[in-house]
Amino acid sequence: MKNGQVYEGIIESVDFPNKGKVFLPEEERYVIVKNGIPGQKVRFSVNKIRKGKAEGRLLEVLEPSPSEIAPSCPHFGQCGGCTYQNLPYEEQLKMKEAQVKAMMDEAVEGDYCWEGIMPSPVKEAYRNKMEFSFGDEYKDGPLALGMHKRGSFHDIVNVMECRIVDEDYRKILACTLGFARETGLPYYHRMRHIGYFRHLLVRKAVKTGEILIDIVTTTEHNFIEEAGGNQWVSQLLSLELDGKIAGILHTKNDSLADVVKDDGTEILYGQDFFYEELLGLKFKITPFSFFQTNSLGAEVLYEKTREYIGETKDKVLFDLYSGTGTIAQIVAPVAKKVVGVEIVEEAVEAARENAALNGLDNCTFWAGDVLKVIDELGEVPDVIILDPPRDGVHPKALEKITNFGVERMVYIACKPTSLARDLEMLQGRGYRVERMGCVDLFPGTVHVETVVLMSRVKDK
Repeated sequence: MKNGQVYEGIIESVDFPNKGKVFLPEEERYVIVKNGIPGQKVRFSVNKIRKGKAEGRLLEVLEPSPSEIAPSCPHFGQCGGCTYQNLPYEEQLKMKEAQVKAMMDEAVEGDYCWEGIMPSPVKEAYRNKMEFSFGDEYKDGPLALGMHKRGSFHDIVNVMECRIVDEDYRKILACTLGFARETGLPYYHRMRHIGYFRHLLVRKAVKTGEILIDIVTTTEHNFIEEAGGNQWVSQLLSLELDGKIAGILHTKNDSLADVVKDDGTEILYGQDFFYEELLGLKFKITPFSFFQTNSLGAEVLYEKTREYIGETKDKVLFDLYSGTGTIAQIVAPVAKKVVGVEIVEEAVEAARENAALNGLDNCTFWAGDVLKVIDELGEVPDVIILDPPRDGVHPKALEKITNFGVERMVYIACKPTSLARDLEMLQGRGYRVERMGCVDLFPGTVHVETVVLMSRVKDK
């Protein structure tokens, strides 16, 4: 087998996150082919052979899977955002559950209670946040605003019919692209590091309907005077939307990295925050603070978290990687005290305001890296909740966390591979997995949330 060789085969199964397994009898080996679904007959070219493992790039689906359906989104296959819209939702859930269960069965020592996967309450238009990128549809092509093309760092797909957001997002997207094209100003080129338009950030609360819109550019031009920013504001405010615009912002970002970074944000209209409601509590959300992107799904996840935490009367809880303090405040009414730690200062400020907004006086929030701040808290917790970013918990932070010796720990993971790695250390330091399950916060995509209850093994 050599790089560039083309083969045909049937995808037997898919490992997390999107690694289809194709067996080639003539080579007596499996090849990993991404972005397919079980049962498809595919044609692919081998593009990586290393340490006895081979990977191939999908060229064409020759025959559909018996379970395949027509995707509801016209951008499916081109856009890199969704992978499983051509599978019935029940099949998506089965596949995600099987992927995580297989991974956890390898990672977990001893028996544990597997509780399956809980579906998202809504399958489309579920996102409360989207980051769209400016670019071109193809090299030197017309200005585009949307999502990265599947497998491409450069090309952008205009996603004017995206199905994981509602109609308000689509109207705001079309309006902003039209405005940007009218200015004649270029997008920011990710390789040459020149240009102007970078991203469009849109957030919308499911419960309150409030919308926050933020355009991100470099400082190459003055947005109001040179780009005519007031015209964009007027165009947005004239749109007929189901929700209500709470704020329109302009963020400057001269970072070389292709990320939404805040080098200064000005309010062009309204305010720089909006409100969302979860499980009867109200939360103030700012442009860059973390908040689960599926509000209705987050309620399912946090109900399960609350169930796992159990009795909290007269107990101190640590909510590490606390974001805007959602979990902390959901458990606070029945706890003695909750201490949240979050590295994003903007999110910590919002968390403090949210606690006051909800009349909770037993929550305190610290800004800083968990690894450093945990030594300064001056509290000894009874229960610890972990909700880290995709990469999981830093090993040194995990060591400090286990040193508290709490009886119960709940870990919420958005990436099961990071969870599997962290479980190895947690189990090695005296914890065992009791219960575990998944919540699908991201229908149509490869992603899934996993929540785990661990207890400390009693010394013999």
